[in-house]
Amino acid sequence: MLKIGITGGIGSGKSTVCKIFETLGIPVFYADEESKKILSTDVEVISEVKRIFGNEVFSNNIPDRKKISETVFNQPEKLKQLNSILHPAVIAKSETWFHSQKEKPYSIKEAALIYEIGAQAFLDKVIVVTAPEKIRIERIIKRDGITADEVQARLQNQMPEREKIAKADFIIVNDNEQLLIPQVLQIHEALTNKQV
Repeated sequence: MLKIGITGGIGSGKSTVCKIFETLGIPVFYADEESKKILSTDVEVISEVKRIFGNEVFSNNIPDRKKISETVFNQPEKLKQLNSILHPAVIAKSETWFHSQKEKPYSIKEAALIYEIGAQAFLDKVIVVTAPEKIRIERIIKRDGITADEVQARLQNQMPEREKIAKADFIIVNDNEQLLIPQVLQIHEALTNKQV
């Protein structure tokens, strides 16, 4: 079974692409969702986050993601610290999950940060979903109800899209012009027939 990563800049449409793969019967591990679960349930992670960020980022032992986001997006050093706590736990969880998907020709891990944290070392191939920055910004403003400046701050914390594209094994263009399904089907066929 091949372990495939799907990544791309914020607002590129990774989740939309993953939903198409799921309709083809391919299981998807959503790293960001798993990260939220770990932050709420993993005792060691919670303890470490409290030690670095203080108890004020929790309300009744529930992480206040808005407070955490505000802290990390304005302080790159704090973001690195948070990532150093969460990412190893998410990678370990995804490895266990991949192991349980052996009957499939391939399974997918969707994550905003793959190249940034070296997670490609745990994957066989990586698909990068790309979209023009203007479209990505519009999508994020609409989806998250935040300002263009807040979007720009988030974009600063990710690897430039051109660098991700240069490292990609497959590229899916999600620019509201090219159809997604044919692009996904082409990759699905290559991965299912191991023509990679």
